[in-house]
Amino acid sequence: MGKFNDAVSIRERPPEVEDRAVPEHWEGDFIAGARNSFFATLVERYTRFVMLAKASNKGSHSVIQALIK
Repeated sequence: MGKFNDAVSIRERPPEVEDRAVPEHWEGDFIAGARNSFFATLVERYTRFVMLAKASNKGSHSVIQALIK
């Protein structure tokens, strides 16, 4: 796997993101489930509002299209 030269650890995120004091900070993740099911998740850290997007496969194009939809 490749590495990102300018990657920043999640442990180094700003304090206002860590304590959920400021709205509009989103966190994303990807879930690969059983029987070839794939979901992108977005969580707004202040309100904990969650959005799920079902992707047709784990490719970036599929995930982006699911998030746009």
